[in-house]
Amino acid sequence: MTEKFQGRAEDIAAPARRDFAIAANDAADLPAETRAVYVGVAGDLAVVLSAGDEVTFVGLAGATILPVRVRRVKATGTTATQLVGLY
Repeated sequence: MTEKFQGRAEDIAAPARRDFAIAANDAADLPAETRAVYVGVAGDLAVVLSAGDEVTFVGLAGATILPVRVRRVKATGTTATQLVGLY
């Protein structure tokens, strides 16, 4: 299929084009900063945002796409599973 938007700059409002599975880890950053995180199975999501702030999103439903710029998903405090980073 021909990429209709090839060669155009991507801004932060553009949809994600890539993904990776997220393994929660208290010490290691993700391989790429996300545009969003997909939560496959319900639970809490403890993250370090791109600016360094830490926040826990409590009670997320399964099949949720959370539009946040995340650099780390922490194992401590994360109970949600089947996480996918979108960027």
